[in-house]
Amino acid sequence: MAFHPLAMGPLQIQSAPAKSEKWTLKKKRKKNNLSHRHQPTDQGQCRAHPSYFVMAVQTAVISGASLWRQLKELWETVEGAVLRRQPDSFDLLDLQLKKHKPHFLSLFKNPPKCAEQREKLRKAITEGIAIQGQQGSRLLPEHLLSEAFIVSDLFNLGELAAVELLLAAQQQQSHFPGLTRGLVAVLLYWDGKLCVANSLRTLIQSRRGKTFTLDLSEELVSLTTHFTDELMSQGLTRRILTLINEINLTREFERLQKERGLGNEKHRKEVSDLIKECRQALADSLFVWTCQSPLTIDDTLALIGYLETVSAQADGSLDSVNLALAMALMYCLDVSFIEQGTEDREDLLQALPLLSERQYVSALHSRLMDSRPWKLPGLQAVCRLTWALSLRVLSQLPQGAVLVEFTEADEALADQAVLGDVFLFIKEGMLGCESFFLEEFYIRRLHSLITDFLALMPMKVKHLRNRADEDARLMHMSLQMDNEPPSSLRKDLDHLMMLIGEFYNKDPFGMELGLEFWCPTEPLQHNSLQGSYLGMALQRPPHKQVVLSKFVRQMGDLLPSTLYISYLRMLKGLANGPECAHYCFSLLKTNGPSHADNIQGVAGCPVSWEHFFHSLMLYHENLRRDLPNPDAVHYRHPPLRGITQRELEGLASFLQLLTTIIAWSENARLALCEHPQWTPVVVMLGLLQCSVPPVLKAELLRCLAAFGKSPEIAASLWQSLEYTQILQTVRAQGQRQAAGIEVELNEIESSCEEYPLTRGFCHLISTLVESSIPLNLGAGLRVPGFQPYLNFLRDTVFLAFPTRAYRRPEEKWEVADTALEVFHKLLRDYEPQPSDFVQEMVELQGEQVPAHKPPGHSIMFHLLNDSPMLALCLSLLEEGVRQLDTYAPFPGKKHLESAVLHCLCLLDLTLQKEVVFMDLLRESQASLLVSPLEQLLQGVSPQTRKADHIVNVARYLYHNDSNPEAAFHSAKILRRIANYPNIQERLVGDFTYDQVVSEKLMAGFVECLDNDEAEEGTETENDGDALKKVAQIRHETQVHILNLLINSLKMKTPNLALYLLGYDVKKRVSSTNLQDPGVLGCPRSCLHAILSLLQRGTEKISGPALTQKAPHLAELCYQVIYQLCACSETSGPTMRYLRTSQDFLFSHLQRLPFILPGDQIAALSQMSWLMKTAAIELRVTSLNRQRSHTQRLVNLLLDDQPHSQHAAEGETTIEEETRSVSGFLDFDCVSKVRRKLLSVLDAIDFSQDMPELLQLDFFERTQIEQVISNCEHVNEQGHTVCNVKLLHRVLVAEVNALQGIAAIGRRPLLMEEVNSILQQVVERNRVRRSVSAKRHALQSWRSLVETLLTACPADLIAVEERQLIIRDLLLDLHDKILSEDAAGELMPIVAGAVFTLTAHLSQSVLSEHPQGAGLKSSSGFASIANAALHLILRKLLDFILSTGGGYQRLRAHLYGSLLYYLQIAQKPEEPDTLQSAGKAMWERLTAPEDGFSKLQRENLTIIESYGTALMEVVCRDACDGHEISRMLALAVLDRILSIDRQNQWLVYVCNSGYLRTLVESLRQDDMALQALLTPQPPLLKPLYIYESKMALLTRVAKTNEGAVELLRCGLVAQLIECQVFDMIPDSEAHRMMRDPSGFIPGPMDRYRQILLPTLRLFQVILTSTTMNHQQGAAQILQWLIVHGDTIQSLLRCPELSLGALQELSLLTGIISKTALPGGPEMTGEVNGGTLMEFQGHINRFQRLCLLLLSRLAGSERERLLKQAEVTAAGDSAERKEEMEVAMQQVCANIMEYCQILLLQSSAQAQFTICLFSPFGSEPAGRDGGRADLTSSQPNVAYSRAPSLGLVLFMLKNSAADFFHFHQSHRQSLGKLQSLHQLPPEELKELCQGLVSGSGGVEKISSVQRSLLANKRLVQLINNRAKLLALCSYIIETCLFVLWRHLEYYLLHCTPTDPKDSLLPRTTWYQSRLGNDSFSSLQTSSGRGAISRVSQRDLDLLKSDMAAGFGEALQRKLLEIEGLYSQVRSRYTFIQALVRRIRGLLRQPKS
Repeated sequence: MAFHPLAMGPLQIQSAPAKSEKWTLKKKRKKNNLSHRHQPTDQGQCRAHPSYFVMAVQTAVISGASLWRQLKELWETVEGAVLRRQPDSFDLLDLQLKKHKPHFLSLFKNPPKCAEQREKLRKAITEGIAIQGQQGSRLLPEHLLSEAFIVSDLFNLGELAAVELLLAAQQQQSHFPGLTRGLVAVLLYWDGKLCVANSLRTLIQSRRGKTFTLDLSEELVSLTTHFTDELMSQGLTRRILTLINEINLTREFERLQKERGLGNEKHRKEVSDLIKECRQALADSLFVWTCQSPLTIDDTLALIGYLETVSAQADGSLDSVNLALAMALMYCLDVSFIEQGTEDREDLLQALPLLSERQYVSALHSRLMDSRPWKLPGLQAVCRLTWALSLRVLSQLPQGAVLVEFTEADEALADQAVLGDVFLFIKEGMLGCESFFLEEFYIRRLHSLITDFLALMPMKVKHLRNRADEDARLMHMSLQMDNEPPSSLRKDLDHLMMLIGEFYNKDPFGMELGLEFWCPTEPLQHNSLQGSYLGMALQRPPHKQVVLSKFVRQMGDLLPSTLYISYLRMLKGLANGPECAHYCFSLLKTNGPSHADNIQGVAGCPVSWEHFFHSLMLYHENLRRDLPNPDAVHYRHPPLRGITQRELEGLASFLQLLTTIIAWSENARLALCEHPQWTPVVVMLGLLQCSVPPVLKAELLRCLAAFGKSPEIAASLWQSLEYTQILQTVRAQGQRQAAGIEVELNEIESSCEEYPLTRGFCHLISTLVESSIPLNLGAGLRVPGFQPYLNFLRDTVFLAFPTRAYRRPEEKWEVADTALEVFHKLLRDYEPQPSDFVQEMVELQGEQVPAHKPPGHSIMFHLLNDSPMLALCLSLLEEGVRQLDTYAPFPGKKHLESAVLHCLCLLDLTLQKEVVFMDLLRESQASLLVSPLEQLLQGVSPQTRKADHIVNVARYLYHNDSNPEAAFHSAKILRRIANYPNIQERLVGDFTYDQVVSEKLMAGFVECLDNDEAEEGTETENDGDALKKVAQIRHETQVHILNLLINSLKMKTPNLALYLLGYDVKKRVSSTNLQDPGVLGCPRSCLHAILSLLQRGTEKISGPALTQKAPHLAELCYQVIYQLCACSETSGPTMRYLRTSQDFLFSHLQRLPFILPGDQIAALSQMSWLMKTAAIELRVTSLNRQRSHTQRLVNLLLDDQPHSQHAAEGETTIEEETRSVSGFLDFDCVSKVRRKLLSVLDAIDFSQDMPELLQLDFFERTQIEQVISNCEHVNEQGHTVCNVKLLHRVLVAEVNALQGIAAIGRRPLLMEEVNSILQQVVERNRVRRSVSAKRHALQSWRSLVETLLTACPADLIAVEERQLIIRDLLLDLHDKILSEDAAGELMPIVAGAVFTLTAHLSQSVLSEHPQGAGLKSSSGFASIANAALHLILRKLLDFILSTGGGYQRLRAHLYGSLLYYLQIAQKPEEPDTLQSAGKAMWERLTAPEDGFSKLQRENLTIIESYGTALMEVVCRDACDGHEISRMLALAVLDRILSIDRQNQWLVYVCNSGYLRTLVESLRQDDMALQALLTPQPPLLKPLYIYESKMALLTRVAKTNEGAVELLRCGLVAQLIECQVFDMIPDSEAHRMMRDPSGFIPGPMDRYRQILLPTLRLFQVILTSTTMNHQQGAAQILQWLIVHGDTIQSLLRCPELSLGALQELSLLTGIISKTALPGGPEMTGEVNGGTLMEFQGHINRFQRLCLLLLSRLAGSERERLLKQAEVTAAGDSAERKEEMEVAMQQVCANIMEYCQILLLQSSAQAQFTICLFSPFGSEPAGRDGGRADLTSSQPNVAYSRAPSLGLVLFMLKNSAADFFHFHQSHRQSLGKLQSLHQLPPEELKELCQGLVSGSGGVEKISSVQRSLLANKRLVQLINNRAKLLALCSYIIETCLFVLWRHLEYYLLHCTPTDPKDSLLPRTTWYQSRLGNDSFSSLQTSSGRGAISRVSQRDLDLLKSDMAAGFGEALQRKLLEIEGLYSQVRSRYTFIQALVRRIRGLLRQPKS
């Protein structure tokens, strides 16, 4: 054998890969789209394998001997190429056919056993065996080998093949829960065989031939035709016939049973189905071959030989395999195709051996003429008749002349066939086989056989008729003589008519073949009719049709009574179809007597309407007379007077014919019903009241039901039904017992154990309730309504059905089914209304009685209570699933399944409507008691004593294969129940309680999801294709299950979804360890099913197949995966599993974007969930430091270089091809591809077409819009959509409510308008869904982008690359959103994304050159060119302007983006090296412009190009609107003003009044700010807005013009009125009210946040106003004085914290600056009192400032610095530095103040005021050792004034500090210059200052660390530079103050002695006002001198000063000047002052 395993060299076994991919063994009547050559149709059949399971391929393979996997691949390839028509499948098919040719040639032969193999395998237990792809050898377990030997013996199979089969089975085991490896191997073995058989059949089906074509490509057809021809030439037919004979189900089962190769019922059914399917597929292969091409003579004879031995089944019919072979022979002998003229007729005639080979005809003829009887004579007769007809056709052909010796025998053959009861056998033996009507080409062949017989052998037909007439006469005579009828009677014509009736009665493919029997007498208005004459002229139908039509008419003429019933049956068959019914109706109408005949009294034809209805009326007349008294005893046994058995059959046949015609033809229905003489409905209802047998009554009811299909008739039928009291609804007074149908059911039918009447009545009611139930039914005689009928159906029929006896077991289920059908329809059409819950009364015979509720309400009530009806429905469900679990056929199975389906529908509808029902019930406060159905379903079942109702419902999912609809409704019910959180936990318990049931349930869910046949369809498809319908139902089931999972995942754990998805619900969910199915005993769960659905096709370029095939399903699958990844409990296990076992995300992201031209909404949703999942994955892998994973995903999403490794094996991507070409042409550049992220963005279409406005003629638009909005609801996806069905109901009700003739006339127009409204609403819903999907997709894209940039390690993307990526993203986003048709709904998301991207761009650019280094490049900022930056700015400004007046919140994002953008051009902080003085001024002026300034200048130019439009938008947003937008708009203004050198923006802000508006709004902010100072503030928004305003005003004040404008707008006046400054919080209280999180600042901090910006603003105004300084200073001084108390308390500040020091530094600065020369001038008009008060405040400020100085310079300085160090240990180091700066600043400010006061008082020393007392001792020495010097009385004035010693002390300290700071500055500068050489410890220490938390530094990367260290060093250097400047300034001012005081004390002061104490005292220090008008305030001494300075004091002062101001200090001071002053190019007076002081101290006292 070609595939003998040992032919492959040494013995090797391939190892099994771990990953399993799914394959399906599915049973489906596969739609082949065969299109019939001659009459277009697309029906056909191809049975594929039983579908119970889905299998994976990559199993262990033993080289060459694969019995399953490779055959599975073969079938997939053949199916893909031929049936699915996959593109590019030709080469693959060619390859597979070459590879598998041996399998086809040696069909079903196994590799033989071999002793050598067996021996080698035995050794493998100990020695091991070589395995392909693995080094060394592997040991095989002993149990595997023993099993392999059993399999080998069982199937007579090579040992290695058996091992391979078992390994494959082991891999597949997870798909077959509950089966062992051996049992799975049995399934795989037969499935492999089936794959070959199916492939063979499908290949033959695709051949070129005479009967049908599959519309495949010419090349493919040639390939398969050539291949199958080769197979046929090598004896395929005989092999197939041998196999069909050999494969015997019973024999196989016996063998398997013996070796225990059969498992549970399901396994047995699967194996038996596979074996049956194998035989069937082989027989079908021959059948399909003969359809297309004739067999050779040997093969044909072999086929005949086989058929000779065939026997029938028990019921006399052929089985489907033998039927297929019989049909194959019939096609072999078929020449009827010659009659149809097709284009290749000549070629086909050439190939026909019947014409070309005389030998062929001869052999066939002699074999069929052979008189030996076959085992089945009927089959022999069929073959003879077929041959006879073929010979008759041949005889009419010119080529047939040579065959005349054979063709003459056709009559004889036909006679033999007729004698062999050919028609009876066809009817019973062939039509009796249930597969007959499943195959279109069986039907076509038999149609051609029957019509050919009637058309080609008219004499034979005539002979049959004559014989029948003769027999009828004989019968008649024998009846008259009371003899036995003769035994020689034949019923051939009877059988023929019965056959025609039976054959045409079923038309599963809707072909209406019976039309050929009707020849139209007049042209009809039916276009479709032309098809049957193949385009010939209408007037002349084909000859055959004329003959057939004649046959139908002639048979009815003078019809003998024996043929009457058969003829009616024939007509019934031929009336099957809308047009056939019409013709039949016409025939019966024309058969009636003409008008003239009626006058003469001539009877018409017995087969006519006239005759029928006349007879019916006579029967009625006759029987009505005998109507018995209902109370009479004999009523129960009515006499059958007047109707014989024969008449009964005739009547039944007539009623069936009538039913068929009126069911198909509405015209016939109306015409008959409205006929004035016949009145069929009345007569039938009359007959129903007479005593006729139940069978006839059932036919009458069925007929009435057919009439009831027309709503017009139904309405009157209801009333007639009520009137005739068929069901007694009104009980007469004194009537003892019920009458009517109820009696018949209980007494007659029950005793007969047959229930045709009950079923007929239920069927009638079922039909009638479809149209509508009249509300006034029975009014006047009883309470109107349907209730009595419902009670009867429920209580008498349905509830009693299980307890009745049935002669036919199946009838039990038929009764249940018909009753449940009515309940289902009633509940389906019921909508709960408030009126249903109000008890209405009706008047009946003068009294008020309660009215009936609608029937649906009654059913709901019964189902929402623990009623017998609900109990029976539930027990029916349990019975149904128990029966299905047996997998055995039983009587009535179809009806049981249908009943179960109705029960499930009832439960589903109840769950759907119960919420509204119970809400209305609650509101009505009616006294009904109901329970929710989901709770009732948790009740205990009386049969099993367990609470298993829901489990029973779920078990139907396990039968999804055989009952897709039941599974669908089961999934729907479970989904509804799972919406209730309180039931979830209970459900999990119920589902997991019993291990066996639990496994079955899990398998059921998985099987539904795995189903391969599910197809997503659109709802509009109404083509009635059953296969498509089932596929759609399967798809819907999957959708419901996924929705069930999605909803359950939102519930708390444990929930149903977690159990179904395979998580451990008994322990902690997060500890679950997910595995591949089968690993560590892990069962296949829904998660595995979902993943395998999604993974299919990911290796191909087209991407996951599911996204294309079933977009909505794919979307839900992705959503489930996302939810699992997003939920904290399931995230860990899920992501681990997806990452390691599946590589899920990478393989799917690789295929983005998904483009589905038909369903863009679904494609967007799929991408959304996938991107959201990817964002989580990036975040998680980054956190867990799984760099390689993160890097791989980042590269995939962001690379713009083409990749080759993503292409699947054997597929080259387009990029690869272009690259290989370019490589060949030797180009060196590689073309860039679009980044994945950008191509996803491209896939989101920003434009949205909006539906047009409604154009209405009749309805009022506003009202319609109102109605539409009332019908809107939020659906499961969260979209607001309009309920179209509800809207339709409302509108139709509105139209129906219109009264009057005019309304009726306009009704069609109104309905048309209703239609257009509904279409509009559907379109609106679509638009909403579309916009929502776009938003969702964009949001997901944004979160993915943000995660990429934020969460992933920064070093994964190089800085340059990062900038280019952000640039591309920004430009693309802007381009899309700025296009004219972009949807406004997407703007907010885009704005958010733009904000994030700009922030990252800014960060990236600034991090690239932290210290402004490397900005020399001409194109701009290092990596990203200036041009790109400018483009981004322009687009950003366009975006801001495009938002117009609305969208203010959206602009907040854009302002943020603009701020980040402008930050790029902001020069970073540079270290102050103190070297700038080295450069000459000229050098600095002529230095080239740096990159920052250039970019800033260009940015400004662009901003200015937008003119006032942009200014207007920003200013408007700054003044009004949403808080955040205002803050950001203020910040944008601030930023632009800072770079606007031309002051264009400032001018605009001032001139347009926006500045005044801002200033005036400060007064309004006062109240809000005051509220903020309460211990528990409301919101901090006002504070932030206030800070933003003050920042902007401060920016404005930095220019002289701005400051002047602010003063003019009354800024200070507004602030003077603000009372918030006076509300200093109590510091004790504020300590208590600290926010524990630290986010909300304490009251004191909040106060400082209000005060400090104001003080800064004042400081800036005082600095900026040069010309108008006096005006500004006067206003600010006024503010100080108005809030004087506050200012004084701040200056007295007991607790000098950092905040307090910052306050003081600003306050002292302002106080000193208000004292500048040219300060406030008080005019003479001010009265003295005010002046005194004014002076008093100022004196107090002076005094407090000096006191503060003594605190800061002396007593508290050391303590404060120590305290700062202590707190800094816990806090960052910056705090201490800030405190140092603040203290020095305060000292510098106060010293500056002193200096100003001294200078103001007088230019010469002798007239100066003295601020310091003449004591030279330092502050520390003040405590002791002075008693001897001072008077015994402590002097008050002395104690309040600081001494000069303090100034000296400050001087010394500052000099010391200077050197300390200078040293520190130099060190830090050194470190900065050699940063890369610093040891890591030192780097860490530097970073510690900027990173909070102890372990913070450890987590930072080294690059980040050096950046932070750099930043920290720059901070330190600049801090030190600032301190040096302050020290230098303090030194200078101290020297000046010292010099002025010493000069005064030592040169000009006249000492006084204590005795002069009567002199008036003056204050120690005088006012700073040097104005003459205040001279009166000066002291009497005229100089403002300090009184009472004794000589002793002066001497002591001099000696102390000389000691303190020694040589060392002087040297230090001069050194400082040398070190610092020259460097700063600022000449100080230190040297001069030192010299003067030295001179003063040295000179003797004059």
